[in-house]
Amino acid sequence: MIKIDGSLFIQIINFIFLIWALNVVLYKPVRNMILKRKEKIEGLEESIEAFEREAREKENLLTSSIREARNEGMKEKEALLAEAAAKEKEIIERINQKAREELMALREKIARDAQAVREALEKEVGKYAEAIAEKILGRAIE
Repeated sequence: MIKIDGSLFIQIINFIFLIWALNVVLYKPVRNMILKRKEKIEGLEESIEAFEREAREKENLLTSSIREARNEGMKEKEALLAEAAAKEKEIIERINQKAREELMALREKIARDAQAVREALEKEVGKYAEAIAEKILGRAIE
Protein backbone atom coordinates (compact mmCIF):
# COMPACT_ATOMS: atom_id res chain seq x y z
CA MET A 1 0.00 0.00 0.00
CA ILE A 2 1.09 3.57 -0.63
CA LYS A 3 2.02 5.64 2.34
CA ILE A 4 1.54 9.35 2.23
CA ASP A 5 4.30 11.05 4.12
CA GLY A 6 6.46 14.17 3.82
CA SER A 7 8.30 12.93 0.72
CA LEU A 8 5.07 13.23 -1.25
CA PHE A 9 4.94 16.95 -0.51
CA ILE A 10 8.60 17.27 -1.39
CA GLN A 11 7.91 15.46 -4.70
CA ILE A 12 4.92 17.75 -5.37
CA ILE A 13 7.05 20.83 -4.63
CA ASN A 14 9.87 19.36 -6.74
CA PHE A 15 7.38 18.71 -9.59
CA ILE A 16 5.96 22.24 -9.37
CA PHE A 17 9.50 23.70 -9.26
CA LEU A 18 10.47 21.58 -12.27
CA ILE A 19 7.42 22.76 -14.20
CA TRP A 20 8.19 26.37 -13.24
CA ALA A 21 11.88 25.99 -14.19
CA LEU A 22 11.05 24.31 -17.50
CA ASN A 23 8.47 26.99 -18.16
CA VAL A 24 10.97 29.80 -17.47
CA VAL A 25 13.98 28.21 -19.18
CA LEU A 26 12.45 26.24 -22.02
CA TYR A 27 8.74 26.79 -22.73
CA LYS A 28 8.53 30.61 -22.47
CA PRO A 29 11.52 31.30 -24.78
CA VAL A 30 10.22 28.76 -27.29
CA ARG A 31 6.69 30.19 -27.07
CA ASN A 32 8.11 33.74 -27.41
CA MET A 33 10.08 32.68 -30.48
CA ILE A 34 6.98 31.01 -31.93
CA LEU A 35 4.91 34.16 -31.21
CA LYS A 36 7.56 36.39 -32.78
CA ARG A 37 7.74 34.12 -35.81
CA LYS A 38 3.94 34.10 -36.04
CA GLU A 39 3.84 37.91 -35.81
CA LYS A 40 6.59 38.17 -38.43
CA ILE A 41 4.73 35.78 -40.75
CA GLU A 42 1.47 37.67 -40.24
CA GLY A 43 3.29 40.94 -40.97
CA LEU A 44 4.80 39.45 -44.11
CA GLU A 45 1.39 38.10 -45.19
CA GLU A 46 -0.13 41.55 -44.64
CA SER A 47 2.72 43.09 -46.64
CA ILE A 48 2.16 40.57 -49.42
CA GLU A 49 -1.57 41.31 -49.45
CA ALA A 50 -0.86 45.05 -49.47
CA PHE A 51 1.60 44.65 -52.36
CA GLU A 52 -0.90 42.48 -54.25
CA ARG A 53 -3.64 45.09 -53.69
CA GLU A 54 -1.30 47.84 -54.80
CA ALA A 55 -0.27 45.82 -57.87
CA ARG A 56 -3.95 45.22 -58.78
CA GLU A 57 -4.70 48.94 -58.33
CA LYS A 58 -1.71 49.91 -60.49
CA GLU A 59 -2.74 47.34 -63.09
CA ASN A 60 -6.29 48.69 -63.11
CA LEU A 61 -4.96 52.24 -63.34
CA LEU A 62 -2.65 51.26 -66.18
CA THR A 63 -5.46 49.45 -68.00
CA SER A 64 -7.79 52.41 -67.62
CA SER A 65 -5.01 54.80 -68.72
CA ILE A 66 -4.37 52.68 -71.81
CA ARG A 67 -8.09 52.54 -72.55
CA GLU A 68 -8.35 56.32 -72.12
CA ALA A 69 -5.32 56.91 -74.33
CA ARG A 70 -6.82 54.64 -77.02
CA ASN A 71 -10.12 56.49 -76.83
CA GLU A 72 -8.37 59.86 -77.08
CA GLY A 73 -6.27 58.55 -79.98
CA MET A 74 -9.39 57.33 -81.79
CA LYS A 75 -11.12 60.68 -81.23
CA GLU A 76 -8.06 62.53 -82.49
CA LYS A 77 -7.83 60.19 -85.48
CA GLU A 78 -11.50 60.73 -86.29
CA ALA A 79 -11.05 64.49 -85.96
CA LEU A 80 -8.03 64.40 -88.27
CA LEU A 81 -9.92 62.23 -90.76
CA ALA A 82 -12.87 64.62 -90.68
CA GLU A 83 -10.54 67.59 -91.15
CA ALA A 84 -8.77 65.81 -94.02
CA ALA A 85 -12.12 64.97 -95.63
CA ALA A 86 -13.21 68.59 -95.35
CA LYS A 87 -9.92 69.80 -96.89
CA GLU A 88 -10.21 67.18 -99.62
CA LYS A 89 -13.76 68.32 -100.37
CA GLU A 90 -12.61 71.96 -100.44
CA ILE A 91 -9.70 71.16 -102.78
CA ILE A 92 -11.94 69.11 -105.07
CA GLU A 93 -14.49 71.93 -105.12
CA ARG A 94 -11.77 74.45 -106.04
CA ILE A 95 -10.47 72.16 -108.78
CA ASN A 96 -14.00 71.61 -110.10
CA GLN A 97 -14.67 75.37 -110.04
CA LYS A 98 -11.41 76.05 -111.85
CA ALA A 99 -12.21 73.33 -114.39
CA ARG A 100 -15.69 74.80 -114.94
CA GLU A 101 -14.19 78.26 -115.43
CA GLU A 102 -11.58 76.92 -117.87
CA LEU A 103 -14.29 74.95 -119.69
CA MET A 104 -16.48 78.09 -119.97
CA ALA A 105 -13.48 80.09 -121.22
CA LEU A 106 -12.64 77.35 -123.71
CA ARG A 107 -16.26 77.17 -124.94
CA GLU A 108 -16.34 80.95 -125.34
CA LYS A 109 -13.04 80.86 -127.26
CA ILE A 110 -14.33 78.04 -129.47
CA ALA A 111 -17.54 79.97 -130.07
CA ARG A 112 -15.55 83.13 -130.97
CA ASP A 113 -13.22 81.16 -133.23
CA ALA A 114 -16.21 79.42 -134.89
CA GLN A 115 -17.88 82.79 -135.39
CA ALA A 116 -14.68 84.25 -136.86
CA VAL A 117 -14.32 81.26 -139.20
CA ARG A 118 -18.00 81.50 -140.14
CA GLU A 119 -17.63 85.22 -140.93
CA ALA A 120 -14.46 84.55 -142.94
CA LEU A 121 -16.19 81.76 -144.84
CA GLU A 122 -19.24 83.93 -145.45
CA LYS A 123 -16.98 86.59 -146.97
CA GLU A 124 -15.36 84.06 -149.28
CA VAL A 125 -18.51 82.02 -150.02
CA GLY A 126 -19.08 83.99 -153.18
CA LYS A 127 -15.57 83.27 -154.46
CA TYR A 128 -15.93 79.58 -153.66
CA ALA A 129 -19.36 79.44 -155.33
CA GLU A 130 -17.94 81.09 -158.44
CA ALA A 131 -14.95 78.73 -158.48
CA ILE A 132 -17.24 75.71 -158.12
CA ALA A 133 -19.56 76.94 -160.82
CA GLU A 134 -16.58 77.50 -163.17
CA LYS A 135 -15.34 73.99 -162.55
CA ILE A 136 -18.76 72.50 -163.08
CA LEU A 137 -19.45 74.50 -166.23
CA GLY A 138 -15.90 74.30 -167.40
CA ARG A 139 -15.73 77.97 -168.34
CA ALA A 140 -15.28 81.30 -166.65
CA ILE A 141 -18.34 83.02 -165.27
CA GLU A 142 -18.53 86.70 -165.63
